[in-house]
Amino acid sequence: MSVFSRLSPRLQEAIVARLGWSSLRPVQEQAGEALLDGANAVILAPTAGGKTEASMFPTISEMVESAPDGVGALYIAPIKALLNNQAERLGLYTEMVGLRRFVWHGDTDDASRRKFLKEPAELLMTTPESLEVMLVSQRVDEAKLFGDLRIVVIDEVHALAGSDRGAHLMSVLERIARLSRHDLQRVGLSATVGNPDAILHWLQGSSKRSGQVVDPPKPASRRQLLVVHRPELRLLARDAARMAQGQKSLFFCQSRSTTEKVAETMRRAGTTVFVHHSAVSKEERLLAEETFHRGINDACTADGSGACIVCTSTLELGIDVGDLDRVLQADAPDTVSSFLQRMGRTGRRDGQAANTTFFCESSESVLQATALIELAKQGWVEAVPVQDRCWPVLIHQLLTMALAGGGISQEEALTHLSNVPDFAGISRAEFDRLIRWLLADGGLRQASGQLVIGPKAEKRFGRKNFMELFAVFTSPVSYTVVTAAGQPLGSLQQEFVDRLVDGVSSFLLGGRGWVVQRIQHDDRRVFVDPAPRGKQPTWGGYIPQFLGLEVCQKMRDLLLCSTAFPYLDEQAAAVLEEKREAIQPLFQSARTGIEVRDGELRWWTFAGGKINATLRYGLEAVGGDWKITTDNILVKAKGEGITPERFHDAIERLATPEIWDDAKHWRDVAQSLPNYRLSKFQDLMPDWVEQEVVADYLLSALEAKNWLTNTMG
Repeated sequence: MSVFSRLSPRLQEAIVARLGWSSLRPVQEQAGEALLDGANAVILAPTAGGKTEASMFPTISEMVESAPDGVGALYIAPIKALLNNQAERLGLYTEMVGLRRFVWHGDTDDASRRKFLKEPAELLMTTPESLEVMLVSQRVDEAKLFGDLRIVVIDEVHALAGSDRGAHLMSVLERIARLSRHDLQRVGLSATVGNPDAILHWLQGSSKRSGQVVDPPKPASRRQLLVVHRPELRLLARDAARMAQGQKSLFFCQSRSTTEKVAETMRRAGTTVFVHHSAVSKEERLLAEETFHRGINDACTADGSGACIVCTSTLELGIDVGDLDRVLQADAPDTVSSFLQRMGRTGRRDGQAANTTFFCESSESVLQATALIELAKQGWVEAVPVQDRCWPVLIHQLLTMALAGGGISQEEALTHLSNVPDFAGISRAEFDRLIRWLLADGGLRQASGQLVIGPKAEKRFGRKNFMELFAVFTSPVSYTVVTAAGQPLGSLQQEFVDRLVDGVSSFLLGGRGWVVQRIQHDDRRVFVDPAPRGKQPTWGGYIPQFLGLEVCQKMRDLLLCSTAFPYLDEQAAAVLEEKREAIQPLFQSARTGIEVRDGELRWWTFAGGKINATLRYGLEAVGGDWKITTDNILVKAKGEGITPERFHDAIERLATPEIWDDAKHWRDVAQSLPNYRLSKFQDLMPDWVEQEVVADYLLSALEAKNWLTNTMG
């Protein structure tokens, strides 16, 4: 029996009559079978591959057959823009069978919310943060609203899993699952993820249903790839404008400043340009999305000028901007997953190939883009790291549960939190220790045996009825950039600052190049010196990127081979050969990848930013009075009497198990790390929790140990 025949007759008729479909795609057949059989599922399909219908048709069919009392299905997206983008489509699918959908997020007006609460729609579309608001709000009868909830569909699940927002969502879903009389069915949708089984296990939480990964074979598709090298951003944007002539394009950039510069150059070249990033107004972003989605060809491409949305990662997720001719990329994204997500915007029309053109300003970006392409050709995609000691969200959820319903007992809180995979690695003893700290520090207090909001948390989060408490993330923290003499030059966001390296990194600000002298985290200042004339940008160009081990190792492999890649233009191929000529001699001696240059020793590890940062602290422990700096591919050392022989001896000592098994040493390292502000709940953390959170963000002793063992073995 086909899945289509198992759908409600009313839905079958609507699919044929209203949508004009004569069959379902393979992913919809397989997903429909799993969901109609009652399984939890992770559904994988390319962008525009039919994932939404694969999850929503069985969901809608079940609600047609058995009308829910209140909300029957939740559709959750990581960003409001994706909800708004899907609202019309899911509104059509529900309306054509006599059901309703409602969109609830921060921009939904109060009158609409009151109307929904009085007469709930069967399908609720929302964000994790808005779900939290509903559970805490005195106006919402959550038991009535979610008492008959059957299924939750999480779009772009890879953007949430392994993050604080994902841990938050799982905790909120467990709270909602207790309200429903059903074993809540859970479905995750994604285009690219390297470990779908782990994501499925994470998604299941306390559900007792069986689980299934739906990943039908992908039909072979044509891809058109090109990597070009242009040594200046102005030349890069000019050539991109030429390529965009007469076509609809997305141009992804790695920073907002690059986005603005590229957009200005393309406008001067006659291209119709829209800008889309987090600092652009909501109205401007919506204008770009809607103009492209509803068709822009007649207005802007008939004269050959073309139309392009120049954007950051804000358009990487599944926001539909219609059929595109080209995806352009300034330099290279951090991951294969991002590359595939972006390329998946093209190739939707019959006869069209999915395509991406990388416009690389630096030789390092040429190498990085080539590595991403080669890994993708091998079928490799990053695994989403799952976590089990997510302290910031544990504290957040204790506060929100203490706020809801007049408080919660310590045992109730533990029972709930133990069902959340992201907290599974935190022991009962550690949990009790945290509660004692929060009670002593004022984050919580006890009233009649219940945990309630304490004075410190109320002072920090109590404004505007605790609205700031409902989201686990915080507004970006700014650092002031100053000269050595203390002259302010501007500001940088913490996400950018987190990737800067003292004495190594350089960046553009105010149209000039600056070299980082030191970063002062306590008062959030970055001290800089003017970049010497002709100084090359540090690794990753002017945007330091935290790259993973696999990408960096592939870059190393590309440098140590002689393979020619047909998708490199003449200039890109030339700069790759130049880098090969510089690197290959360093790997032909016994001290592989070690050289002395300009009074410093360099170790070309190609191990990625996190492993290299960890190696830094290990080397400082065994090497003596050396100054160590790192980036994604390189460990640099300066110091009195440093030689390749002494450095190699230090590496061999570092490879011994004693360094990595010394728990006290790594506790001391954690205490020495800069006071990074990673969570708005850090003020409520005891020192021992804060040190673990910061160390986990910056370091990975296990990964570094394994890499070093394999390298030295």
